[in-house]
Amino acid sequence: MAEFGKVAVMFGGNSAEREISLMSGQAVLDGLLANGVDAHAFDPKDTPLSELKTQGFERVFNVLHGRGGEDGTLQGALEFLDIPYTGSGVLGAALAMDKIKTKQIWCSLGLPTAKFAVVESTQSTDYQAVLNELGGVVMVKPANEGSSIGMAKVDNAEDLKSAIDAASEFDREILIEQWIDGGEYTVAILGDKALPAIHMTTPNDFYDYQAKYQSSTTEYHCPCGLSQEEEAELGQIALRAFNSVNTKGWGRVDFMRGSDGQWYLLEVNTVPGMTTSSLVPKAAKVAGFSFNELVMEILKQTLVK
Repeated sequence: MAEFGKVAVMFGGNSAEREISLMSGQAVLDGLLANGVDAHAFDPKDTPLSELKTQGFERVFNVLHGRGGEDGTLQGALEFLDIPYTGSGVLGAALAMDKIKTKQIWCSLGLPTAKFAVVESTQSTDYQAVLNELGGVVMVKPANEGSSIGMAKVDNAEDLKSAIDAASEFDREILIEQWIDGGEYTVAILGDKALPAIHMTTPNDFYDYQAKYQSSTTEYHCPCGLSQEEEAELGQIALRAFNSVNTKGWGRVDFMRGSDGQWYLLEVNTVPGMTTSSLVPKAAKVAGFSFNELVMEILKQTLVK
């Protein structure tokens, strides 16, 4: 373990996903300590990043979800400090955090994703026209939030206005996607490989914050029930989508499968949840990695220049 040196496990922070980050970070810290790594908790809400150098940290395991940790900001600071860190670099993190920029790149490459519109919180919007353009039922999302924060499914102009107003509490730009009826899937990426896909089912309208973190009725299927050929196809799309926005190391790509059998890309997560019950650890377990082995595989990526 000496080759890793002193490791800061970065979690907490100031984003809307702070509470989830605290849980993920503690799980990662416990996993690294169980492997004998000289790992320490580091919450940038309480401690300035300059202390990384002062306290002799040699690398960072980033478990900051959302703004400040998943948007290129932390990555740029660590590059300036010349401290290796897990996950994507500045560009990949910034692009993947922005759902609108990500979808624009996917569309330019012919990758499958739902029809969408973009509105700004300050602009005048014809809500009924947006609904008509996108099939009458839509999903409203802040452009730069995770964990389904600020999201809503709507099917009328009045509710669309309310949902945009609510999403505007988190972001100036709002993504409005055509609603896709079908199953929700996710593919974790580790290095240059796609891990086994997970199919999530919930009685909720969609896999929202409550379904992710509070519900006892959400079910996770891994193996996901796809044929070998279908899962291989899904993995290839996930890798193309992941690489297209310059992300690397590890992460997660989320999908819908429409009632027409078509795959629709939703987003890329560059610092996905890492509690012992989160999606990436679930997929890694089926691929043969224990949680403690998974965190070591991710940490090892910081040794590669």
